[in-house]
Amino acid sequence: MTQAQTSTGNSSQAPLETPPNPAVVQSAIAEISHIATLPEVTMKIIQLVENPDSTAQDLNKVISNDPALGARILKVVNSAFYGLPGQIGSINRAIVLLGLNAVKNIAIAASLAKLFRGGRISPNFNARDLWTNAIASATATRLLADRVGLGLPDEAFLAGLIHDLGILVEIQARRPKFIEVLDKLEANPNLTLRDAEMQVIGATHEHFGAALCKLWKFPTSFAHVTGFHHHPMDLPFNHRTLSGLVHVSDVLIARLRIGFIRGVETQDYNIDLLAQLKLSPAILEEVSQAMPEAIEEAQALFSDVVG
Repeated sequence: MTQAQTSTGNSSQAPLETPPNPAVVQSAIAEISHIATLPEVTMKIIQLVENPDSTAQDLNKVISNDPALGARILKVVNSAFYGLPGQIGSINRAIVLLGLNAVKNIAIAASLAKLFRGGRISPNFNARDLWTNAIASATATRLLADRVGLGLPDEAFLAGLIHDLGILVEIQARRPKFIEVLDKLEANPNLTLRDAEMQVIGATHEHFGAALCKLWKFPTSFAHVTGFHHHPMDLPFNHRTLSGLVHVSDVLIARLRIGFIRGVETQDYNIDLLAQLKLSPAILEEVSQAMPEAIEEAQALFSDVVG
């Protein structure tokens, strides 16, 4: 089977039959809020951009209070990621060119990158591999979104970057149980990550990720990505695009064997989803070929954030 071939199987789209334990999710999210929070400036940026009365000058003032964040935003804006003509030297100019929402997403991505720091958690899991996978997913989602004409490259990139945010919750707030999950996966290659999580923790990384997005007041589209990236077809049709693109990215990256891919439940593309997203085998192959160079560019954007 080539990189672009598909399967008619829908096994990856079947929802879990067992609902999460709400108390398990709530307690972990309460704990994570004390361990790994977004910087105050990033929270201010999110609140400001969500306010329809905010202006570019308001956003510029907030970012100006954090020179390091401002420098990272300019680094992204001036990279091949956007391909803008000429060098952009000010945050205000970046906001004018890209818009408040794009700059907000770049700020969130830069802040979240710090949460992926960490080394080997168990003999078969290294947090660095999760970061590698996150960057690859962000890159692939952006490339796929561009090929289907979705636009919003910053939103697509951030969606891919945060899709496994729930695993970070497990690492930070439920590490012993997460290690037990990893041990189960090692002992049973046919067991899925979500099934192992349900057996050991009582909830999955999708449940944790969606809950954390709500806590941090991320847009609903990101809660859908973190909560449904393994089964996007369960979402209403008009809310499926971003989560669907991330799901396809997950499969593509698993085929390329980049980073932590044990969470991916199938290496077959869902043909119904591909049809809805208007993704052809040729596009999938093209994106696969473009990945190495694109990932290298994306990693360079965060080289000063994740050591």
